[in-house]
Amino acid sequence: MRSWFSLSVCLTFLSLGCGISETPSTPEDLRDSATEALVSGVSSLEGVASGASTRWASREPVFGDVAHYRFELQVGPGAHDTVTVHRVVKERAPWVPARANRAVFLVHGDAWGFDAAFLSSVGSAHVPANHSIAAYLAQENVDVWGIDMRWVGVPAGTQDFGFMAGWNLGTHAKDVGTGLLLARTLRLAGGNVGSMHLLAWSRGAMVAFAYLNSEARLPRLLRQVDGFIPVDMAVRHAPQFAQQQAWACERHTALKARRDAGVTEGGLLGPAPGITLQYIGLLAATAPDAPSPLLPDDVFGPGTGRPTNRRAAIVSAAATGALLAPLPALTPGYHLMAGIPDATGLPGSMTYTSEPYLYEYAQRAAPYQSLNEVVESDAWTCGLDVPYDDHLQRVTVPVLYVGAGGGVGEYGVHSTTLLGSQDVSSLVVRDLPTAARALDFGHADLFLADTAPQRVWQPILQWVRAH
Repeated sequence: MRSWFSLSVCLTFLSLGCGISETPSTPEDLRDSATEALVSGVSSLEGVASGASTRWASREPVFGDVAHYRFELQVGPGAHDTVTVHRVVKERAPWVPARANRAVFLVHGDAWGFDAAFLSSVGSAHVPANHSIAAYLAQENVDVWGIDMRWVGVPAGTQDFGFMAGWNLGTHAKDVGTGLLLARTLRLAGGNVGSMHLLAWSRGAMVAFAYLNSEARLPRLLRQVDGFIPVDMAVRHAPQFAQQQAWACERHTALKARRDAGVTEGGLLGPAPGITLQYIGLLAATAPDAPSPLLPDDVFGPGTGRPTNRRAAIVSAAATGALLAPLPALTPGYHLMAGIPDATGLPGSMTYTSEPYLYEYAQRAAPYQSLNEVVESDAWTCGLDVPYDDHLQRVTVPVLYVGAGGGVGEYGVHSTTLLGSQDVSSLVVRDLPTAARALDFGHADLFLADTAPQRVWQPILQWVRAH
């Protein structure tokens, strides 16, 4: 515990002046001074991420006075033991973030890292630059932070994945703690006061629960999270959802067998899930009417023939559960983005998210993912003993659960009862009755839909401002 406190003091005073001898006068000076302070400060990150050090920092204008900073941290001894911490914030000048009394730290889930999950509008040819939650919140004077988990940076073409063997929910939770500490310390150094909320989507919510469980053992003064926003995920199921718990047990049995056979890379979609998604998106964008080389004949039912690349992409997004077979889906009718069925009964077009944006989004998936955290997540949801929930009742921060009617939705509300929080509210975005959840607002529609700013991000912003 002493290392956390000493690091906070060290980084704070270093960033306030110890690392900068005089006020820089050019953007290059500001960049170099900021990087020098970060490198010096994070190098003492003992106790949070042993041996952590900064490899580089960068800045990219987004739009208007909003900029995107990246800090790559070495958090372990291996070449792939790196994470990227992101910051999206308004600036007073290049490399000089504006002050903001509210901050949110974002944790992504499977397949897509921070840029694709939370900042996908930047560089997009199909939506405005501010049509992503990180850009939206930053434009509203929220200091937005986030992280890429270690597997996001593993390059395509990697053959040996032995380095992933030890990566699990606990590893990622520890990295989130490192990112949070960096964010809070650099915010304090910039004269910012106010709350830091943790927003975590999909499997990232499992990581966030694990982090909060660990943080709960610390004295309140040393805890970093002031509010928690789990998005569309369940860590345990309520008794009335026994079927969904059984499905988690089935997935766990199958994936654990794969892991026990020595496989360390992969996910629910099999090995190299991100590369599969990249090809689905690329083929749909460049040859939409050609037969899909990725799927066999009649994959969507007898007599349906070979699907086109366009149909493969739409069904992958709007009937995601079908792609997991023989593994069961997370919930009945689970899907990433809602679709509208055509005469075949299969999704033929998108409901809330535009098709070109879907194709672009699929191509931005990270190539690989570590299998361990997927196995552990399903063990947790199955009801098996895991080392990540022993102290959750000591977590008392305000909580807002956000779900999608066609994603995990109402099945994730029960997980908030595992916490000791009294200030708990929920928002499940839906348009249809539960019997039609296969057609309702999807898991990724929460961040990609045309109406997401009004239906999802604005309520989150209002909650953040109120807490």
